[in-house]
Amino acid sequence: MTSERKDTPLAVMAKPVGSRCNMRCAYCYYLEKGKYSRNEKQTRMSFDLLERLIRQTISASSGPVVSFTWHGGEPTLAGMDFYKKALELERKYLPRGWEVWNNLQTNGLLLNDAWCRFLRENHFDVGLSIDGPAAIHDKNRRLIDGSATFERVCASIRRLKDHGIEPDLLCTVNAVSEQQPLEVYHALRDMQCGWVQFIPVVIRDPASGTDPRSTTPEGYGRFLITVFDEWVTHDLGILDVQLFAEMARIMAGGAASLCWMSPVCGHVLIAEEDGAVYSCDHFVDPDHRLGTLRESSLSRMADTEFQRSFGSGKRETLTRECLLCPSLRFCNGGCPKDRFGMSSDGQLGQYWLCSGLKTFFAHAEPVLARVMEMSAKGNKPAEIMSALREETTSSV
Repeated sequence: MTSERKDTPLAVMAKPVGSRCNMRCAYCYYLEKGKYSRNEKQTRMSFDLLERLIRQTISASSGPVVSFTWHGGEPTLAGMDFYKKALELERKYLPRGWEVWNNLQTNGLLLNDAWCRFLRENHFDVGLSIDGPAAIHDKNRRLIDGSATFERVCASIRRLKDHGIEPDLLCTVNAVSEQQPLEVYHALRDMQCGWVQFIPVVIRDPASGTDPRSTTPEGYGRFLITVFDEWVTHDLGILDVQLFAEMARIMAGGAASLCWMSPVCGHVLIAEEDGAVYSCDHFVDPDHRLGTLRESSLSRMADTEFQRSFGSGKRETLTRECLLCPSLRFCNGGCPKDRFGMSSDGQLGQYWLCSGLKTFFAHAEPVLARVMEMSAKGNKPAEIMSALREETTSSV
């Protein structure tokens, strides 16, 4: 095992109800994953498997903080009693002096007051999916019967905030939203939650490259540049955007926390409702099934030659264009699932969104460097934004 993998803590994304969901988002890549369940019908992860998951995750951790991410499908379908049992088991196996961090990634539809009280009292972080204003959100994110969800999601955001929880807002960039970056950004900013993630939708179509629901490389780049310019001149210190924060971390000499921006991957395993463990959230398929919680341990599965090769392959399969790119330190070739593009010199395996990201990084890097320079000199966010606005005006 390389030193990079030893230094990277093992993380597990738990899918307590597998791919089951109470929504039918037009771009969802996970609903079909239920066909790989060994259970005749997907149900809720048993308490026996839950105990194995928690015990093994804690055992594989170097501490003193252990993280659990509860994902889906829609993880609240597991019911509140499931998470009460999870907390009980975490307390049972957590070594003295260690802490546990629980993160729930949800569409928000089931978050009533009881759920919000429970999440607040037990210090859950919450990531909530919303795609911007109603017209954009409801284009793709609908219920099983086709009805809209925007108002219900907004009500859940308000309810969480009323209970003292500021959710992270998870927003996709897709064929619809890429065309209206400011409308999307302003809608999310005005919810005053403090943290936004923009997640590109890339659905592969072997015949044409990508499905029409996907964002385009050029559209994604324009979206990010437009949002960045608005954020850096109006919302610095008020709202954090994940990609911009990751860039700043790297520029300051740190390492990216996002797997797609890291040199290697493969340290975030997926535990499904039937106990099966897979290499990655985007590689839940028979070829990447590492074993089960009953047959093996998470640490053993993470340390197999197959999984080590899966992780290191991210770096070892970079195209020549990537290796020569000045932005390589930021994206490290992007997510392996989307490396089906063609490089400028005709090499297959280029990150599909490369051209858009490259344009964005070239645009944002000098501005972020200026922000960091002024911040190091003691300038407040309002002063930095004022200076940047003046510089922008004078350069026009």
